[in-house]
Amino acid sequence: MPASRRRSAVRIASAGLAPLAVAAYAAGPAVAHGSMTDPVSRVAACYAEGPEAPKSAACKAAVAASGAQAFYDWNAVNIANAAGQSRKLIPDGQLCSAGNSKYKGLDLARADWPASPMTAGPHTFRYKGTAPHKGSFELYVTKDGYDPSKPLKWSDLEPAPFAKVTDPGMQNGDYVFSGTVPKKTGRHLVYSVWQRSDSPEAFYTCSDVVFGKDGAAGSGTGAGTGATPGGGA
Repeated sequence: MPASRRRSAVRIASAGLAPLAVAAYAAGPAVAHGSMTDPVSRVAACYAEGPEAPKSAACKAAVAASGAQAFYDWNAVNIANAAGQSRKLIPDGQLCSAGNSKYKGLDLARADWPASPMTAGPHTFRYKGTAPHKGSFELYVTKDGYDPSKPLKWSDLEPAPFAKVTDPGMQNGDYVFSGTVPKKTGRHLVYSVWQRSDSPEAFYTCSDVVFGKDGAAGSGTGAGTGATPGGGA
């Protein structure tokens, strides 16, 4: 696809919200439907950096692996016929791409993905729905001892979702719902599954998060540095 056409695709813009929280989106193409924005997903964070010239080392590597177009299509990490069988259909090591080679850059095992600060307790989650559908969201967090330098496996996630909601309300194009985040320390990952009820299609996101003092602005190795993603190229 020509660069001019890619640039006409959906855009992400920040509006001074929480670190790495993507605030506003234009309408997406009909075949694409959404992604987690708080805590921001890998694909949304890298799109916000600009697919043609990403800023972080992790996003540079992801674009090198997948190509820029995958990040212009930030809201289409899906399986058309998931039908509630995500664990059977998505191989270990490919959870973030949903087993789709187009998004293989999202599966890179590294400890420097852009990460959102996170604390245990109540949290309001936001998921941009560029093409709204009825369905259920399930959010999982990685187990204690999670090692981000290794490929993400299903067994790395806590067995039960810490948040689950059906047909949440929308505010300004975002699905908005609450969940109680369990106590964790250090770097972890929040994995979301959005299973439509009006179709077998499902969507997936990986959001890197940092708990505790390592998530404070200016600490750690680039995680939770307080940077806010800008618009894409």
